[in-house]
Amino acid sequence: MDSSRVFVKDVKRVIVKVGTAVVTRPDGRLALGRLGALFEQLQELNSQGYEVILVSSGAVGVGRQRLRYRKLLNSSFSDLQKPQVELDGKACAAVGQSGLMALYDALFTQLDVASSQLLVTDNDFKDPEFRNQLCHTVNTLLALKVIPVFNENDAVSTRKAPYEDSSGIFWDNDSLAGLLALELKADLLILLSDVEGLYNGPPSDSKSELIDTYLKEKHDEKITFGDKSRVGRGGMQAKVKAAVYAATQVPVVITSGFTRDSILKVLQGKKVGTLFPTKRMMKEIVVSTKDIKPRDMAVSARDCSRRLQSISSEERKKILLDIADALVANEAKIRAENEADVAAAQQAGYEKALISRLTLKPGKISSLAKSIRVLANMDDPIGQILKRTEVADGLVLEKISSPLGVLLIVFESRPDALVQIASLAIRSGNGLLLKGGKEAMRSNVILHKIITEAIPTSVGKGLIGLVTSRDEIGDLLKLDDVIDLVIPRGSNKLVSQIKSSTKIPVLGHADGICHVYIDKSADMSMAKKIVLDAKIDYPAACNAMETLLVHKSLLNSSDIKDIIYELKTKGVEIFGGPIACEELSLPKAESFHHEYSSMACTIEFVDDVYAAIDHIHRYGSAHTDCIVTSDDEVSDIFLKQVDSAAVFHNASTRFSDGARFGLGAEVGISTGRIHARGPVGVEGLLTTRWILKGNGEVVNGDEGVAYTHKNIPL
Repeated sequence: MDSSRVFVKDVKRVIVKVGTAVVTRPDGRLALGRLGALFEQLQELNSQGYEVILVSSGAVGVGRQRLRYRKLLNSSFSDLQKPQVELDGKACAAVGQSGLMALYDALFTQLDVASSQLLVTDNDFKDPEFRNQLCHTVNTLLALKVIPVFNENDAVSTRKAPYEDSSGIFWDNDSLAGLLALELKADLLILLSDVEGLYNGPPSDSKSELIDTYLKEKHDEKITFGDKSRVGRGGMQAKVKAAVYAATQVPVVITSGFTRDSILKVLQGKKVGTLFPTKRMMKEIVVSTKDIKPRDMAVSARDCSRRLQSISSEERKKILLDIADALVANEAKIRAENEADVAAAQQAGYEKALISRLTLKPGKISSLAKSIRVLANMDDPIGQILKRTEVADGLVLEKISSPLGVLLIVFESRPDALVQIASLAIRSGNGLLLKGGKEAMRSNVILHKIITEAIPTSVGKGLIGLVTSRDEIGDLLKLDDVIDLVIPRGSNKLVSQIKSSTKIPVLGHADGICHVYIDKSADMSMAKKIVLDAKIDYPAACNAMETLLVHKSLLNSSDIKDIIYELKTKGVEIFGGPIACEELSLPKAESFHHEYSSMACTIEFVDDVYAAIDHIHRYGSAHTDCIVTSDDEVSDIFLKQVDSAAVFHNASTRFSDGARFGLGAEVGISTGRIHARGPVGVEGLLTTRWILKGNGEVVNGDEGVAYTHKNIPL
């Protein structure tokens, strides 16, 4: 639950207003699918004990469509040639109201919910007795779990121009919803729109930003309103006016009626739409809005990265060495915070695999510091000339290495990942935004503090931003104009969610299903050593063995039985494929495509190296796969044909690691095929730029230009 939305815990009575743009499609017909989804949300709220009141527009639009159809049926050909007079709005309202309520009643009936209709006009609210009776009637209906449906009775309204006249106690259904929120003492008003909320500019403009909390003093003069609703009366300007009016006593949220479960998300405390807080809420909200916004954080990281690139290589090296020293000097503080995270995770009942990844084991801080020093002493990767070409006489073109820009890394559980990623970002000249799992919050905060304090003011601490709220991730994933690459490190679900939620390029892997294949010619002593290391050294790692494939000729081998015995002795739970299950009496594996990330693995027997390769391609994740064999011809087949990011011969899969590869550290392991593959170190965080040096040359239709295109040795 977002800190600015905790008030929803006390909400009992909620008013939901749906506008014409939500009720109808662009062609004027009713949006049945959208209405069905909205009514399912209202039914769920009703069943959870909320008192739900609906304010609906759309009667005029529905009536207009019906009357146009009737008029068309009753018109002669000559009538249709004449100028068409616009239908009377009040007549449209009278016809549309019955049709709209018939649909609403049918939808609610299907969901086993009772509804009622209340038509009101502006003049009604001038009568104090009417207002008292209205409150009594609504309270009675709500006590019976009936959903009242309000609408302005446009058919008999004395308003002269219902689409323009904004005088009176209320002037459209938005202002009616605001008035009812106050009259009926609602706890929350939700105004549904056809956009996500209130923006500081036209929503269609990519530079416009969603305002998550509206503060009149801050936003009143800065908002540019677009056109009014395509079908209704007001549009966003009317909603804001109604929201400001209601928010004198009742909090209001403007959000999209097109987004799935938008009403439920508001009441779950999710940071969706735009909140109009009450004065009582204002103090807390003002404090929270002082926190840096996602876009500001990203822009700051970009600006700081440009300053980082402008300083000398030695200065960048010194920053890394200072960070390494600071980590060692503050090891006691880091371990204390990490132990608190681990204790909280254990108390919360997290899985052992997650707790293992969360724990900073003895020696880990010094190991991280050592990796940072190795990285600092590597050749500077920025500004390296990769290629030099003479385009024409006196015209030289250079291709140089360059930082990507701003990276967003989302990772789960592992606080050591924060250190590795931050050091790689600094070495490669990139700005960085980090979002760790909530289970590692204390560890991440102390590590971020120590690292950023070592960054000089000439660069700026904004170089590395730490995102603490999960809700901010959605906002960051929309910033494709500022953030250049997203690297998710975590579960299949996390990676898949991020890939489907952003236009920003995503680099990463969803699974780490690594295989070890023992060929018939394998040195069994070597095979045993490799298998035990690949599984037991760090079972929670993505490069740990998950499936052991064995040549069928070794089915009855005592060496294989010895390997299985040793695995079990070390505490590894073993599951079998169809053959292994039957021959070795092992419990059956539910799926070959499964990452245990724990002391468990699958074993299966295959016909030969080709069958092993087919199995890996069918069930693996293209991460890291290994063959143990003494036959060079077989190993050559395996190394050439297995299409994984890393393929090993007679070596543990645990070597698939940036530090072990000599990359200094890694931001993750990519199983994709674009830009970077395998452990991603500094090189994977770089792109290229072209630098052209001339002496006043011009193209001029290529007249007089003698292209040479000669490679110049570096």
